[in-house]
Amino acid sequence: MIVIGELINTSRDEVEPAVKERDADFIQKLAKEQEEAGADYIDVNCGTLIKEEPEALEWLVTTVQEVIDVPLCIDSPNPEALKRGLEAHEGKALVNSITAEGDRYDEILPMIQEHDAAVVALVMDDSGMPSDADDRIRVASELIDNLRADGIALDDIYVDPIIQPIGTDGEMGLHILNAIDEITNKYEGVHITCGLSNISHGLPKRQLLNQAYLVLAMSKGLDSAIMDPLDEKIMSLATASDTLLGNDTYCANYIKAAKSDKLTI
Repeated sequence: MIVIGELINTSRDEVEPAVKERDADFIQKLAKEQEEAGADYIDVNCGTLIKEEPEALEWLVTTVQEVIDVPLCIDSPNPEALKRGLEAHEGKALVNSITAEGDRYDEILPMIQEHDAAVVALVMDDSGMPSDADDRIRVASELIDNLRADGIALDDIYVDPIIQPIGTDGEMGLHILNAIDEITNKYEGVHITCGLSNISHGLPKRQLLNQAYLVLAMSKGLDSAIMDPLDEKIMSLATASDTLLGNDTYCANYIKAAKSDKLTI
């Protein structure tokens, strides 16, 4: 399971002022905590700072990379911000995101190619947001085929099927699961990621829904998620699910986590 730590995001009340004030200690502490908890990538997102986003994202990339060893997921809808973030990043970054929208695809693709970055492929095209599994499968197929034709390796593509809240559509959970199943069967080796907590937006006891949905989605082929690595229960479920799904040779990772007291029942 590839965990993308979600906590450095200016949509969170405590993070926005820290980024505005360039509070490196706060940001670096949050980055280190996520890495130590098992995050494979640290997401950096300052999309709420619209006027200063390019400068702020560049600062975040530099500041976070000073104290951690894992790469970053550079997360922005703003091409200029992505450009600045990629230029500041050391090593192979994950770009969040490209879509099948014509203008967006044409703007983001050259950056991915230039920096040899991996990419989150968001299943949205010029017709808008997907409504069901068929929409997601169709757009994902278009994106994967085009990215591969443009020289992006399958292992560098992270398809995001766009999780939307079940509170507004009771069948959304099934739409996503069916899409994941079909995409991973059609394109063996492609990654599937998601903003996991979107599934529970607006509902009480959100952690329970997030935890249950992670296990369900992993059973269909999800192998990555943008989520909170400081949530010990969901991290434990990810470790246990990987083991039960045959992704943990000799249960080595599970045993290591248990011996390190990193599993929560």
